[in-house]
Amino acid sequence: MSLHIGDTAPDFTADTTKGRISLHEWAGNSWVFFFSHPADFTPVCTTEMGKTSKLSEPFAARNVKPLGLSTDHVSEHLKWIADVNDTQQTDLQFPIVADPDLTVAKLYDMIHPNQSDTAAVRSVFIIDPNKKIRLTMTYPMNVGRNFDEILRVIDALQLADKHRVATPADWRAGDKVIIPLSVQGDDAVKAFPQGWDAPRPYLRLTTVK
Repeated sequence: MSLHIGDTAPDFTADTTKGRISLHEWAGNSWVFFFSHPADFTPVCTTEMGKTSKLSEPFAARNVKPLGLSTDHVSEHLKWIADVNDTQQTDLQFPIVADPDLTVAKLYDMIHPNQSDTAAVRSVFIIDPNKKIRLTMTYPMNVGRNFDEILRVIDALQLADKHRVATPADWRAGDKVIIPLSVQGDDAVKAFPQGWDAPRPYLRLTTVK
């Protein structure tokens, strides 16, 4: 199944390291950072799990719940978490989905046969409180994710929702944003009373808080 931005994230019920959950109910009114791993007790995955755990406060500040997935059983996940905590100096508390039969991995198109028939690639799904997929990223098995970028895109999505703006290349929190072309005339003046710079009629830059 191929999932696209704007699709409703498929709901599922699965065992996790925090008990059995149904995605939509568990997510509630939060955003979700749903990310997959090829297997437990693998080096790149261990660093990523540790990094996610260390970012628990930044995720919580953004109303984001991390949710991991690996195609192993809960019992293996729990043993692996002990390793993650020890080697990455953290205390991992977010749930990790157990998916030994690949049900969820296939539902979210995380199995790429040219990489592996049984191990999930490094997929990322950012899901908003309306259960819509807002961003997808896929990394190969041998490349760790950029967590600065994951936080950056969450900030950009949330800012865009709040202020009806777009963000330029390499945008960081506090940088100028773009007024979309769909906002024109009096609507633009009302939405952005602070005004804007327009080096071109189609390129209007402003600041928002």
